[in-house]
Amino acid sequence: MMTARITVLAGDGIGPEVAAEGEKVLRAIGARFGHDFTIVHRLIGGAAIDAAGEPLPADTLADCCASDAVLLGAVGGPKWDDVPPSRRPETGLLALRKGMGVYANVRPVVAHPSTLDASPLKREIVEGTDLVVIRELTGGIYFGEKSVRTIDGEEHASDLCTYSTHEIERVVRVAATMARGRRGKVTSVDKANVLETSRLWRRVVTRVMRDEFPDVTCEHVLVDACAMHLVKRPSAFDVIVTENMFGDILTDEASILAGSIGLLPSASIGDAIGVAVSDATGHATGDTTGDAVETTPEGNGSTRRRGLYEPIHGSAPDIAGRGIANPIGTIMSVAMLLRHSLGLDDEARCIEAAVSAALDAGDVTIDVDQTRALPTHRVGDAIVQRLDGVMV
Repeated sequence: MMTARITVLAGDGIGPEVAAEGEKVLRAIGARFGHDFTIVHRLIGGAAIDAAGEPLPADTLADCCASDAVLLGAVGGPKWDDVPPSRRPETGLLALRKGMGVYANVRPVVAHPSTLDASPLKREIVEGTDLVVIRELTGGIYFGEKSVRTIDGEEHASDLCTYSTHEIERVVRVAATMARGRRGKVTSVDKANVLETSRLWRRVVTRVMRDEFPDVTCEHVLVDACAMHLVKRPSAFDVIVTENMFGDILTDEASILAGSIGLLPSASIGDAIGVAVSDATGHATGDTTGDAVETTPEGNGSTRRRGLYEPIHGSAPDIAGRGIANPIGTIMSVAMLLRHSLGLDDEARCIEAAVSAALDAGDVTIDVDQTRALPTHRVGDAIVQRLDGVMV
């Protein structure tokens, strides 16, 4: 039995609806495998602004940093458009990522056989897609110095994009180690023909891959070319690693490969947290602090990391409260939470198998299949009902 403390941040828009289904699955997994999960709820984003006047209250950050893992719904919405930029809902999420030290955003994109026709792309293009995007999460233009000033009667705005060698090295190591357990290929995405930060990115990636991962193939692709290749030959990609803004944009584009953005989960992870793990012979290998990561196909294994888990979709305020939001991205994020932060690979695979069975049976929301659409809670129930029947 494992005892773990998990903070749930439902957030805004459809966030509470999908977070409730993720929590439902988490509790069901705990019951099946005999784990004791203590779940606490805290505010973030617009909900926190309404209740406490700020997007990331101190008690929320403290609870998240003290927990074994954090599950997030979504933040933001037009209700808070007039809030000063420094206090918008999204700034709470950025501050949470920085405060938790989660610097690598892991976004798997898999084209499930049952959802191929939900993609606007031809079946033959998306079939066989199985890739992971590793997005650097706490550097780049989103965190750079910002300014707005008036010069000669005109407004001028600037956002500074900066990266350090260390920031690039650590996220590349996550990507390369993950690739070792998959198909052994890393695609580094940059804009090195124009941007100085991208030229540094390419130099660091080249050195790290050459010196530390000579067994992993590495290619460099410009971001605009990558955007094109993602929709022309997505099955050619294995692990993509890129900077913050490029990763944000490319993974939204990649969501069409899966059929709906509502299907895609993510894990924002930091350094290993010092848990003793076992090697192939069953002997303890000691402390895993530093940059060690999992080496099996999807980052599976015993290494545990600090983590923030969320679907990649936004708060979707236009459908909030209608009970039609897709909870699968959140539920698959729960599987990633169990694997990366709690080291519970069997439990993670149980959820993934239950989701796959639900997709095969057509237990989906309207964004995946308009003719067989179920409400949000019914999809969650269908997945929970399949958990006990899954063999792991």
